[in-house]
Amino acid sequence: MMAMFRSFVSAGAQLRQQQHFGGGGGGSGPLGAPGDSIESQFSCPICLEVYHKPVSVAGCGHTFCGECLQPCLQVSSPLCPLCRVSFDPKKVERSSSVEKQLSSFKAPCRGCCKKVSLMKMRAHISSCSKVQEQIANCPKFVPVLPTSQPIPSNIPNRSTFVCPFCGARNLDQQELVKHCMENHRNDPSKVVCPVCSAMPWGDPSYKSSNFLQHLLHRHKFSYDTFVDYSIDEEAALQAALALSLAEN
Repeated sequence: MMAMFRSFVSAGAQLRQQQHFGGGGGGSGPLGAPGDSIESQFSCPICLEVYHKPVSVAGCGHTFCGECLQPCLQVSSPLCPLCRVSFDPKKVERSSSVEKQLSSFKAPCRGCCKKVSLMKMRAHISSCSKVQEQIANCPKFVPVLPTSQPIPSNIPNRSTFVCPFCGARNLDQQELVKHCMENHRNDPSKVVCPVCSAMPWGDPSYKSSNFLQHLLHRHKFSYDTFVDYSIDEEAALQAALALSLAEN
């Protein structure tokens, strides 16, 4: 299911960028789908704002703001944030063709409707009183049904994890196992398991002496499939103890 979703996202993104830049990045103007605004056609997939100092990833050809892509370049084997295809960080180049189009096209400000060059859109929005007013008037989150319970503000992320060896982000459980096996098989470092530490019973200070074996034995399946987070803490601890005994 995840692979199918990524294929769909990748195909859609590639089609979108082919439409924007004439198929190979050298078109004279955007050819987005009907109804798409020019601003949305030239928006970074990460920050969702108009490109700022755009760079393109070799291989898949996806374009991002240079600053937005920086965190991905801090790891030894980076993956494209959009399609998850691996790429060489040394082959990320400034996209001069996108910059030229940003200078060529204008779009109406979403606040005051003034026509502004896409290259200057970010600076304009930050100073546009209408846009700032819209931001200030954005509705606050409220529960669908009235409740006396406080709205949680510190719910842990149990969907994606950070590699404890190199800091690679946005890895789901299976990707974390694959990433560590491919890139850190011979790393003897003792590290904290990010999956366990996100669980209700997890100890964020406990370091596994053999993290790869721990991954293969403990995390062959997803906790979300077998664990009901509505059970009380004592039952959760019992479940964790049973898993530990099963490992041994």
